[in-house]
Amino acid sequence: MENAEYMQAALDLAAKGIGAVEPNPAVGCIIVKDNTIIGSGYHEHFGGPHAEINALADCRKNAADPAGATMFVTLEPCCHVGKTGPCTEALIAARIARVVIAAADPFHEVAGKGIGRLREAGIAVELGLCAEQARLLNAPFYKYATTQRPWVIAKWAQSADAFLSSQTHRWISCPASRRDVHDLRRRCQAILVGVQTAVADDPLLTVRVPDLQWKRQPLRIILDSNLRITDDRKVLDTSEAKTLIVITGSTLRRHARRVAELAARGVEILAVPERKGRCDAERLLIELGRRGIEQLLVEGGPTVLTDFLRRDLVDEVRIYLAPAELSRQGVVKATVPMKQIVACPQRLINAQIKDLDCDRCIAGLLHEPPQ
Repeated sequence: MENAEYMQAALDLAAKGIGAVEPNPAVGCIIVKDNTIIGSGYHEHFGGPHAEINALADCRKNAADPAGATMFVTLEPCCHVGKTGPCTEALIAARIARVVIAAADPFHEVAGKGIGRLREAGIAVELGLCAEQARLLNAPFYKYATTQRPWVIAKWAQSADAFLSSQTHRWISCPASRRDVHDLRRRCQAILVGVQTAVADDPLLTVRVPDLQWKRQPLRIILDSNLRITDDRKVLDTSEAKTLIVITGSTLRRHARRVAELAARGVEILAVPERKGRCDAERLLIELGRRGIEQLLVEGGPTVLTDFLRRDLVDEVRIYLAPAELSRQGVVKATVPMKQIVACPQRLINAQIKDLDCDRCIAGLLHEPPQ
């Protein structure tokens, strides 16, 4: 195998961690000696051993000595103590001879220091093999590490004639698409909808994956400028997941008693500046970044989605196209920005189109990941 093939194998391993490692990056690692893979591993879950540690453990399992071997890893090894120890010291102790790294780690605790530590110990380091693929894989991590703002994913489902909801169907998309949405939610630390969606659809906004007890539920965010949410909505039950209702400063002053009632139920209220009579989405993103939200999933409805799209606040889209036509029963149609993306998916960065039973899913990025 060529070096690029080994790195591609490491990238394929890294992708297995997506949905379980966030807000950490997905990382894969291959250890090669005498043109043979003697160990491999990836970062499997948040708080668990890093890819390099799992690959070294795999070497021991295979009774292979990594001394003198070459390690292919998709992200610069860490050199600091976090939830785990520094990977650089494990590589030095294992006497790895050469480390090929796809992309540098933008996190300020690493940011070239891992590479420096390896070179200081006499290990040959090469950087940049399959770098673009590595950055695309961890685009949300790169954005948050460099800007301290969340990576924003806009998701919606629409019929063949561009309706987003109907009078007779609770869901437009098929069960396979809905399962895919829950896999997407696993990546995110927060899910956002407007109050109209919260009231009309009464969603739980939680991760529900069959045969998997998922404990890290995302923060549920309701944009509710005038505090119109009713007491019987499911998102106000905070026993399973936390809820944040975002209002304006003037609403906070007008409805102090209502705010206190919601707070007593465990619901957090956040007041943000106003923009054209609504909560300012950009100021909200800054606040969410301060709270450590790396990935934010915006699920609608159309008013909220369009505001995020028109203000260029969306980094990635996930669109589910159902074959049904709902023109006689449609309630809400997709807006112009939403239709433009569906009409020209080839304009997306790293565009992917896949079939999910009878539905078609369009996914891709609106922004390149930061360098």
